[in-house]
Amino acid sequence: MGVLYLVVPLALVVVGIAVWAFVWATNRGQFDDLETPALRMLHDDDERRPPGPDAG
Repeated sequence: MGVLYLVVPLALVVVGIAVWAFVWATNRGQFDDLETPALRMLHDDDERRPPGPDAG
């Protein structure tokens, strides 16, 4: 029973840190664009590559 006096406040501190981290990330715009990173891999990157040795 005595261990609850240690575990409950420690759990509250961990939850408080997690909530603070979520609010901080939300305010910094981490969750603004959720679709573009998933679609970025579908874009063709050939036009941005520098010419190679056989591009004559």
